[in-house]
Amino acid sequence: MVLHPRAQVREAGQDVTFCCKASGIPAPKKYYWYHNGTLLERKAQQPGSRLALRGLALEQAGTYHCKASSEAGAIRSAPAQLTVLAQGQQSCRSEPEPSLVELPSECPRDAAGSRHYNVGRCPPSPCAGGPADPSGCGGSTGHCCGVRRMELREIPCAGSLLPVKVVAECGCGPCAQPRVLVQGRVTAADTGEPLRFGQIFLGGRKVGFTGYKGSFTIEVPPDTQRLVARFVDRQQRFLDAIKVLPFDRRGGSVYQEVKVLRKKEPVDLDGSRGNAIPLGEASGREPIGELVLPAGAFLRPSGEVFNGTVRASVTFLDPRDVATASAASSDLSFANAEGEIVPLRTYGMFSVDFREGESGAALQTGPVQVRMDTGQVWMPEHLQKMKLWSLNPETGLWEEEGILRPAGGSRRRREERTFLVGNLEIRERRLFNLDVPEDRRCFVKVRAYSNEKFNAYEQLEGVVISLINLEPQPGYPSNPRAWGRFDSVVTGPNGACLPAFCDGQRPDAYSAYVTATLGGEELEAVASSPKLNPGAIGVSQPYLGKLGYRRSDHDDPDLKKTAFQINVAKPDPNNVDESNGPIYSYRSLEECERAPASANHLRFYRVEVDKYEYNVVPFRESDLTSWTGDYLSWWPNPQEFRACFIKVQIEGPQEYMVRSRNAGGTHPRTRGQLYGLRDARSVRDAALGGTSAACVEFKCSGMLFDQGLADRTLVTVVPQGSCRRTAVNGLLREYLARHPPPADSNHTGAFAMLAPLDPLGHNYGIYTVTDQNPRLAKEIAIGRCFDGTSDGFSREMKAGAGTAVTFACQERPPGRESFFQRLLTAPAEA
Repeated sequence: MVLHPRAQVREAGQDVTFCCKASGIPAPKKYYWYHNGTLLERKAQQPGSRLALRGLALEQAGTYHCKASSEAGAIRSAPAQLTVLAQGQQSCRSEPEPSLVELPSECPRDAAGSRHYNVGRCPPSPCAGGPADPSGCGGSTGHCCGVRRMELREIPCAGSLLPVKVVAECGCGPCAQPRVLVQGRVTAADTGEPLRFGQIFLGGRKVGFTGYKGSFTIEVPPDTQRLVARFVDRQQRFLDAIKVLPFDRRGGSVYQEVKVLRKKEPVDLDGSRGNAIPLGEASGREPIGELVLPAGAFLRPSGEVFNGTVRASVTFLDPRDVATASAASSDLSFANAEGEIVPLRTYGMFSVDFREGESGAALQTGPVQVRMDTGQVWMPEHLQKMKLWSLNPETGLWEEEGILRPAGGSRRRREERTFLVGNLEIRERRLFNLDVPEDRRCFVKVRAYSNEKFNAYEQLEGVVISLINLEPQPGYPSNPRAWGRFDSVVTGPNGACLPAFCDGQRPDAYSAYVTATLGGEELEAVASSPKLNPGAIGVSQPYLGKLGYRRSDHDDPDLKKTAFQINVAKPDPNNVDESNGPIYSYRSLEECERAPASANHLRFYRVEVDKYEYNVVPFRESDLTSWTGDYLSWWPNPQEFRACFIKVQIEGPQEYMVRSRNAGGTHPRTRGQLYGLRDARSVRDAALGGTSAACVEFKCSGMLFDQGLADRTLVTVVPQGSCRRTAVNGLLREYLARHPPPADSNHTGAFAMLAPLDPLGHNYGIYTVTDQNPRLAKEIAIGRCFDGTSDGFSREMKAGAGTAVTFACQERPPGRESFFQRLLTAPAEA
């Protein structure tokens, strides 16, 4: 499906047109349209792939999708939502929705004891189209609800007034068109070696290369529903990796670590004799099966039989090794007869590469046998459904090659085994798979939060949640027998719903291993020991006990805390305790997606110790549609985000909070006005006694949102405590002297500068990273700052490397205020 119908909003009585388009060999000619899953009458459809609805009525609202078919099969589009408003009904209310931001710690709490302030927001929902609007068949961004007017307010905080801009009015305007990107790194699954200068394909089109360190950036084409990327090693040391990559449709970039499988070393075979190659003979286990090649099976592309020496490389990905899940290709899905994309459960994947021994020319095969040991199939019902599949590298979907049928007997005296046997001809280099379609499916609701408070308004968007389906050993849930499939979903404003295999009869028939990452940073799961806390985990009892929730460090506190495992126990429709999540039946996806934050769900959170951010113009970095164009916006360009950090060294007996105050410096519209505040606690360096360092964000200098004139931000860095400035990086001091005007920096308890316009580096103690995702830009910059280099990355502070300014701090005498405290209590005097 190359064109999917788009969501649209209309008033009753208006017209609407939906479009879809499929490609294939042969080209699809028949299209069918469905409303809420029901096939529409032919008279309601236009010839071809368009659906035109005239004079809409309220009852025609709902979801619409199309199905295209040909002799080769069928494929369904993603559903599109049609909202039909009553005449005169507003699709964008002028009153903003509530949206809370946390004020600095020096601000007083309100009557309810909260330090949060309502700044309002406009939901980025589509607005109703008019009669002159395009048909909705591509090429138009449409209109969306957004900010029409903001107003400035001032909040009394510690003897001064803190400015904040709040949304005063919402209205319809052109929808934002943020760039949608997927970024990441491609490395070997076994050694972590990067795939250097590998080719990247989308469909059959080459779109770029990986970098020297395996890094890549892919811009997602408009209207993409399923992003299938193929990574090819030109030196042929690794198998082609075909990945279905998650992305955030609302814009920005999602970070993904891609693992590739190293090719197995080739062995020499005699093409004139029969050969059998084991599949999965590793770690002392019995093979899953074998590939049986009769004499004369090898063919040149011309069809001529090749009987010479064959260099044969057969690489098997064994799901009995749970660590191989990250290296598996595709997302284990196929299109069924109705065109619906549905999941498979794998028993192993293999790739073959046959070449002539002397010339190295590629060889094909005539009919060969794939034999699978029935003793490796742990669910008896799967024996009747086992099939052989091959992976289409352009669609990322598995296509049926044949059925595996029982064949009795043993091949050798030492083996008393029975086999499933299937036939195959290898005409092109594809990945093959031993799979069964699995219809026992559910959805798992997961949310990510910015901290351990788990407030609904502090959810994180753009987090990649990954779920690996496991088959646990009976009685040993923490020691899985094998993995079966995997899925990744990006969180939106209401969390994420991940597909998973489940069972209603045996709660522990399938378990799930779940992780969460944001910009390459692993988020933490809620603890399961020494005692389960249903309130923190997000699932009430007794359902929580049935799920058997365990964090990855449950039995060993030295392990990481970044994953959890549950039994995917299908909810009992007759049990009220299981009707509120976090597991939903497969037909209840809409219920899962719309579930309120008060419903049962599983949780991850970001560990941010002593870190605080305040923007005068509110902006949620996980939702790019919340950006507002304003002269005081911290990020002036929603298409590109530049993160700047300064490294501050602290010589003192403890860790100290360091604040950056960021105000307009040289621009006439913002001079002296606050952009925002940033607080970060210094981190000790284990190698340097009595020394710590803080990586503190500041607002980069540069053009403001109108792109008319640059502003050099006035940045003031102040450590908490009795501190005095003892040193400034020499190169930074020289740079600031060569680029006037200088900032007034007379007070020894602080450091002030007009921030550089140039992206300096670690030699200056300044770290600058530009990216389409603000969180990713900041994570990379912080990693470099911790490392003290311009291209490295570390989570361990190296306080003596790449610093900009040094303070010496000591414990102050009792009753004496520090400069930091005086700045909070009496800023004008300070």
